[in-house]
Amino acid sequence: MVMKASLQLRMGSQLTMTPQLQQAIALLQLSTLDLRQEIQQALDSNPLLEQEEEFSEQAVDEAQEAEWSEDIPNELALDSDWSDTYQDMVPAAGSGEGPDFERQAAGQSLQGHLLWQLAMTDLDWRERQIAESLIDAIDVNGYLTQTLSELRDGLRDQGLEGISTREVETILLRLQQFEPTGIFARDLRECLMLQLATLADDTPLLAHARRLVRQFLEALGKNDTRLLKRRLGLDETQLEDVISLIRTLDPRPGSAFSDADEGYVVPDLVVRHDAQGWHLDLNPEALPRLRIQPDYASLIKRADKSQDNQYLKEHLQEARWLIKSLSSRNDTLLRVGREIVTRQLGFLEQGEEAMKPLILADIASAVDMHESTISRVTTQKFIHTPRGVFELKYFFSSQIGSADGDSHSSTAIRARLKKLIQEEPPGKPLSDSRLVTLLGDSGIQVARRTVAKYREAMGIPSSSERRRLR
Repeated sequence: MVMKASLQLRMGSQLTMTPQLQQAIALLQLSTLDLRQEIQQALDSNPLLEQEEEFSEQAVDEAQEAEWSEDIPNELALDSDWSDTYQDMVPAAGSGEGPDFERQAAGQSLQGHLLWQLAMTDLDWRERQIAESLIDAIDVNGYLTQTLSELRDGLRDQGLEGISTREVETILLRLQQFEPTGIFARDLRECLMLQLATLADDTPLLAHARRLVRQFLEALGKNDTRLLKRRLGLDETQLEDVISLIRTLDPRPGSAFSDADEGYVVPDLVVRHDAQGWHLDLNPEALPRLRIQPDYASLIKRADKSQDNQYLKEHLQEARWLIKSLSSRNDTLLRVGREIVTRQLGFLEQGEEAMKPLILADIASAVDMHESTISRVTTQKFIHTPRGVFELKYFFSSQIGSADGDSHSSTAIRARLKKLIQEEPPGKPLSDSRLVTLLGDSGIQVARRTVAKYREAMGIPSSSERRRLR
């Protein structure tokens, strides 16, 4: 058989991540405090940038926009699916580094970080509902707090018909691939096994470590080294190495994230009400206004090829892109914020009990963006309202059906539960079953275990404990 060499020409397209797009996406996901630090670093390192006294939504004037229109597009392509972008992304030549993935999770809660990953996962509507319920059911350490059958029954109560335990488990296995490694475990053994499964197959004594965790974790907890050596067939040194390997694992993978308040929050958006209705604007005190330093910019017009002039040109381009990225960030934040406020006017006017069900896909569809973009925009971005300061993610909640065909958000149901308990007779606290009945009378159909779950999440004791406390 004779092989013939041939040359074929193929045409195709791929999406690459330019440094400018990397910067735009990085700025979009930063909190206001982090962004202030980035801006200050840029001011310190770039002589072409300077700060103006006042802040406005537009970072550059019309004359500058016209001058730069040939070099900078009107809209930065922030709205891309990262799963499409990163697989073909190549770092800039000579840079030796790509985008900083670790910054994605900075400052996020555990649930927020998992929802961020979920937004970039290819799931249909039904699978996404299951995934959100699983995320809602993990504790601060990253462990699943409900059995799969309980989650299945809760989803059925929420209107997800025909769901099986096997279907919930299938989605669980996918979520167990999320970061941090070991998340969504049902016990310590599964948590450690998930982490061991990610280690390279040639890791020394890996097979023994897996067997120890799978079969003899209780003996390890009791420090029964004699039993472990005998059952695993290891000598003293080998057993110490196996235990050392296990100790490198994290028994609480979710503990690196914190739901605690940072203590100092600068709202990005401000919503107010007047005779004309509700209005949403950028917080004028959130960020400084930047501009190109006019004296240095005028020197560039000499158009010579000196090293100093080339230095100024490079910093001028960096300054232009930073200002453009900030302007695009503000515009995206306003669009998303206004859509959220429009959908949650009931909350602004009446409180938590009027909160509507809302998911990332709803806002993404309304503003014509990808869900991953909405996730980035709403993470660690805060809005000041007449009812207080809230993270934009606060306005998102799952949907629970009702007898009359309407739907209610989990936030509204929690608020209703809290109100019922606050108004209960002092000597006769309401049981979870009674709370289910009262909610049903108002058209909200939920399971008793759902009521117990929400009550515990709000830190409210059971009816018997409340009776003793009174």
